[in-house]
Amino acid sequence: MIDCDGYRANVGIILSNNEGQVFWARRVGQNAWQFPQGGIDHAESPEEAMYRELKEETGLSPGDVDVLGCTREWLKYRLPKRYVRRNQKPLCIGQKQIWYMLRMLGNETAVDLANSPKPEFDHWRWVDYWEPSRQVIFFKRKVYKRALTELEPLLVDTTVSCSLKLLS
Repeated sequence: MIDCDGYRANVGIILSNNEGQVFWARRVGQNAWQFPQGGIDHAESPEEAMYRELKEETGLSPGDVDVLGCTREWLKYRLPKRYVRRNQKPLCIGQKQIWYMLRMLGNETAVDLANSPKPEFDHWRWVDYWEPSRQVIFFKRKVYKRALTELEPLLVDTTVSCSLKLLS
């Protein structure tokens, strides 16, 4: 779903372990690492999209994680001009994302990157909490830093709930 400003609605997933590290995955066939993320389908809530993307990209089910919370509003980034697909209608100039902080409950052997017909990732590892904000592709760094900053307290305080203002 692309809004009237050209931003595709999307969810981002920060999956943590009990040591406060985060799940960092390499895109298939590339030396590009990122958090799991994906578009929100028509008539799908951000939470439904998050669980679908989690399953598709990591093989994890709702019972494998605890949702600690999410960002209070959409976080946006623009694509550099060279990444904009000019022949696409409607034109997508970037993404607006709701970010979720999850904690893995079960064993990491539940991770299955080949869970979907077209896997997104071919390798993953646990990394220091702030490493992704320094290592992700340059145009996503500001959004990663904002999401990590806003959601960091949830690693300690799990009483914060996920209440969203989802107006476009």
